Amino acid sequence: MIRFALTCDAGHGFESWFRDNASFDGQVAGGLVECPVCGSVKIGKAIMAPHVARTDRTGRIKAAETAVDPAPKRALAPAAATGSQDITNQPLTDKALRDLVRAWRQHVLETTDPVGDRFADEALKMHHGEIEHRPIHGSATIEDARMLIEEGVGFQPLPILPDDRN
Repeated sequence: MIRFALTCDAGHGFESWFRDNASFDGQVAGGLVECPVCGSVKIGKAIMAPHVARTDRTGRIKAAETAVDPAPKRALAPAAATGSQDITNQPLTDKALRDLVRAWRQHVLETTDPVGDRFADEALKMHHGEIEHRPIHGSATIEDARMLIEEGVGFQPLPILPDDRN
């Protein structure tokens, strides 16, 4: 899979994943790629820095921790969760954004049931009505995540900030 930085004829920038260059070319030629902002199908590649894959990682590749809350009942109040002042209508600094992401992740982990690597199975069972709906979190392989998307199961990857990995 290749991630391309793209731009439309109106200058809007966005990213998308493709199997390879030929797949990108075919989808653009067929009008299947459109700008998420304006809907234009006149799309081109933007200049981007290459991403070099690391080869020093071992073990089973897993998607980031994922969570699903089919019936959200609680909303996270960012200012209250971070202990900061109300930041509505104020530009977010990098630190403030990281604090918000960290608080949101913590909120999800505290208010959902952990299911570990059974995430995909549990989410699919809830989707098909085999078990009662409840908010869960856990991990899934990339293949499991693709299967859930194809089945129409809604879920959200939980971001892990680089400094939280240490």
